[in-house]
Amino acid sequence: MAPPSIETVDLTKSFGQFTALDSLNLKIEGTKCVGFLGPNGAGKTTALKLLTDMIFPTKGACWINGISVQADRKRALADAGVLIESPEIYPSLTPNEALEMVADLRGVPTSERRDRIRTVLSEVKMGDWADERVGRFSKGMKQRINLAAALVHNPDVLLLDEPSTGLDPRGMAEVRTIVRELKKSQRLIFMSSHILSEVVDVCDEVALIDKGKLLFYDTLENVTSRFAGGHASIDVLLARPLSAETVRQKIGALPGVASVDQLDPKRLRLKFTGGVGVQERLVEQLVGLHVGVISVAESESALEEVYLSQISRGD
Repeated sequence: MAPPSIETVDLTKSFGQFTALDSLNLKIEGTKCVGFLGPNGAGKTTALKLLTDMIFPTKGACWINGISVQADRKRALADAGVLIESPEIYPSLTPNEALEMVADLRGVPTSERRDRIRTVLSEVKMGDWADERVGRFSKGMKQRINLAAALVHNPDVLLLDEPSTGLDPRGMAEVRTIVRELKKSQRLIFMSSHILSEVVDVCDEVALIDKGKLLFYDTLENVTSRFAGGHASIDVLLARPLSAETVRQKIGALPGVASVDQLDPKRLRLKFTGGVGVQERLVEQLVGLHVGVISVAESESALEEVYLSQISRGD
């Protein structure tokens, strides 16, 4: 069975004299989460609406799992779960009732619906609310039901349009946790966002778009390395403060480390040369130094620097 895929070729959408999407060429294959990153108005939602045939391209075409969206919409979208903007659910319905309706529309066999609905409600952490009226729910809870609706037919491609936008911090964190969990279920997730921390936290790869044009598409590691002089960076949280001398002599001297910035007594930012293998060895060596390493994460600032430099170039 071929891996799930999304492809666009010269995909363009103009509204009168305004070009919202300009010759988007993008090919994504495999089970992973790809962040479609860009500022508001960059063309992200337009691209997702074209991918789901909600609007028609001015020119170009797109495919989901090798099937043309424009030529055979029904078959192309059969294995795609979609959450574009923020659809409303009838407030008088319960999640069970709403998902029963969506499952019927999506062609889920009657004999399988109850199990599928139970499964997706569990995936979005809403199983305990299955028989409550949606009108009582918070915006974050409603968004989780929307996610469940996108998943009810068990798609292998998931298209999400800024799924955490408009939510409070708790709601945003819940949605991100759900998306991270969904990554484990062998799906291709294509998620638009304008929030850098969200992309760093959730995604494996990033496609940056601005003013309708794709600027690049690559892994997070390659993007930050390519635009940061060949260096990648990680942030290290410590259990206890370290002296500047210890940081310099012990950590700065590790193989591959280009520089160490002490953000505060318990936080370090390491720039290093190399890929995932070097990063793995570096983390092992840091732990082996017994300096109180609590956590290691990709540096959000690295992507932020790339984002700001590339977006400003397009101005």
